[in-house]
Amino acid sequence: MKVVLKPLFDAPLTPDFIEVIRAKLIGKEIKEGDTVEIELLGKALQFKVMYSEPKLIRVNKNTKIELTEEEIFSLTLDFEKEIRDVFLLKKRIVILLENEVLILNQKGHKIFNQRFDNLKEAKVSGEIIAVIHDGGKKLTLIHL
Repeated sequence: MKVVLKPLFDAPLTPDFIEVIRAKLIGKEIKEGDTVEIELLGKALQFKVMYSEPKLIRVNKNTKIELTEEEIFSLTLDFEKEIRDVFLLKKRIVILLENEVLILNQKGHKIFNQRFDNLKEAKVSGEIIAVIHDGGKKLTLIHL
């Protein structure tokens, strides 16, 4: 679970401030696009939720929180398995893992995934993903 917040105020924040933010948000449900307030020393500090995975999240002690100062931000996604290939489509990102095809939207949210036995390769044309698997004996077409 991950949240990227943009401060809606002008003040420098130290890296350890993330722990203060997490402590204030624990147990609260937030979603991408929300504006959240954190009470600190009698002042309400506002943050815009730029990204959340999943889209609706209840913050807990394990939630990864990052800060960004820009509307444009960099997002790093961690996978347990090695990425074999990536296909960039107009509105989707297709990631080929060891035995899985994962499709994300432009913000990095998972919209589809499917596992395959002995996945050999995948090819993309337009809005169709062709997945060759089972030792090259099966073809699965995924229409977006």
